[in-house]
Amino acid sequence: MVRIRVLVVDDHRIFAESLAAALAAEPDVDVSAAGSGPAASRCLERAAAEGRRFDVLLVDADLGAGAAAVPAQREAGTAPPPSVSDGIALVAGVRVAHPGVRTVVLAERDDPRRAALALQAGASGWVAKDCSLSRLLAVVRGVLREETHLPPALLTGVLRELTAARKHRSDSERLVESLTPREHEVLRCMVAGLGRKDVAARLFLSPHTVRTHMQNVLGKLGVHSTLAAVALARRAGVRPAELSGDVVERSGQLA
Repeated sequence: MVRIRVLVVDDHRIFAESLAAALAAEPDVDVSAAGSGPAASRCLERAAAEGRRFDVLLVDADLGAGAAAVPAQREAGTAPPPSVSDGIALVAGVRVAHPGVRTVVLAERDDPRRAALALQAGASGWVAKDCSLSRLLAVVRGVLREETHLPPALLTGVLRELTAARKHRSDSERLVESLTPREHEVLRCMVAGLGRKDVAARLFLSPHTVRTHMQNVLGKLGVHSTLAAVALARRAGVRPAELSGDVVERSGQLA
């Protein structure tokens, strides 16, 4: 019998333990539980090192601690915006660090926008916490067959959100494409969190010239602040400039 290894991640201990116990009663399911994002990351790493990788992660949408996933996302340039819940941030981090693990988000309520964010982060399903055990098992087995599972009531709203997100991304990409190669370099430095002086040092330009480039970038992108420019750049898929150690240290001090 092929056994399915499931990790339940929820900071509500009673819920996590109850769900784990219910799943463990299935003859083909091995289950563990973690109470936070960092604990889940440790479980995933330990299981991978021992050659006993988890197959499916069941993640609380409102998980109180998903910070362990953030460094991997930042390194890969895929970190979600701060408004995204920690549970969904953990999903994105797992996609980067453990691409073979399927994730399903467990939610207290239906929310098309957050369900769309979960799918964009890499989730294979969105399931109500109060769904039946048989429904949850069907989803777990389904995502292992590369299926995507959503409650029928959410389908229309999620498709609308995903369509809007694609249009938003396309608009952002067109704006970024209007930049000159030098302006694009400056934008990548901005995405990496560099201030004007560090950008000047990196690109061998004067601070005055960098200031002009930054103003041109803001103007072409149609935004009024560096933060807005960085947010738009991330939507367009702009990767941050790779930083040397000394620049990283200085930019960290400035922050």
